[in-house]
Amino acid sequence: MLKNELIVVHGGDPAAMTREALAAARIETLIKPGARIALKPNLVVSKPASSGATTHPEIVRAVVEYLREKGYERISIMEGSWVGDSTAKAFVAAGCKELSASLGVPLIDLQLDSWKRYDAGGGLKVAVCDQAMAADFIINLPVVKGHCQTTVTCALKNLKGCMPDDEKRRFHELGLHEPIARLNRVLRPGFILADAICGDLDFEEGGNPVPMNRLVAGLDPVLLDAYACRLLGHNPSEVAYIGLAERYGVGSADLSAARITELGDKEAAPATSPRSGRVKALAARIDERSACSACCAALVHGLARMEERGLLKKLDAALADMTESRIAVGRGFRGQRYEGIGCGACARGALASVKGCPPDGAAVAQFLEGFARGKMEKDAS
Repeated sequence: MLKNELIVVHGGDPAAMTREALAAARIETLIKPGARIALKPNLVVSKPASSGATTHPEIVRAVVEYLREKGYERISIMEGSWVGDSTAKAFVAAGCKELSASLGVPLIDLQLDSWKRYDAGGGLKVAVCDQAMAADFIINLPVVKGHCQTTVTCALKNLKGCMPDDEKRRFHELGLHEPIARLNRVLRPGFILADAICGDLDFEEGGNPVPMNRLVAGLDPVLLDAYACRLLGHNPSEVAYIGLAERYGVGSADLSAARITELGDKEAAPATSPRSGRVKALAARIDERSACSACCAALVHGLARMEERGLLKKLDAALADMTESRIAVGRGFRGQRYEGIGCGACARGALASVKGCPPDGAAVAQFLEGFARGKMEKDAS
């Protein structure tokens, strides 16, 4: 797998998608025989993956099983939940305790681990847990989701779980962005598989999950985080630690130079009804007809960005002036004329629509803002 490559797998079966991603990346060519492999999921709180906060256990299990088939046996799962929660409880809530028992894979609670400080450059030394530093190969399994302080959290920020609690507190005192970027100069996972199944809309603790039903594999955490930003409707420049990590040589945020391979079936996982109050309120503006989850998620994330920018009322007013006052999305609109606006290739029969199959959240947000401000252009794709 190349450093500038991202593998995106769509579908409705996290385990099968994981195996497809690992096979496409040929992860076994990256790991030396007999290596000590540590899997680092995101178990920030004691909640199940369905909340949009934590890594799906099906992904963790599939990684372990795939690696064992390739002859690797020295595998562990490590995590240190956020200050105020218990990693042991998070292991149970996220299904990792059961997974550990059935597969015989040890769980490492980094909240109980010893640690040392390492030079991260710029006069900053960061404390990292010994078991994390002792691993020969770390597989980073973050969740693509929003964050109330850093806007987005994915690969770069997920390594914060490899520090002692006191250091996590200090990172907040330092403003998060600078120390997160520098931490990634010290601790460098060998492979990243990001869980974009149903990450939370904007909060790291979950509660507003938005089904996207995809996994994203890569070697460059900066590139992967830039991609995650676009999925959630943000420009990577809005997340300071991404630019800082790029400046410090961790990776590249240049998506235009990325080689993105899309696998799986985008239509295998249909959109599901929103479960949180905020997502339901945003989705009231959507006319969804047999939409795939990726396209519907992009539309929800785009609407969320409009809400944050204070443009929802302007958007609602613009929609009210259309014959069709909701935004079309889904396969049910293929080949159909729609007297309103649409999202994605299936809705190109609308008066104007966002290009892409699926588009990302950032493209949707840009389109909706233009429409709300009276700058609607017909999609010529």
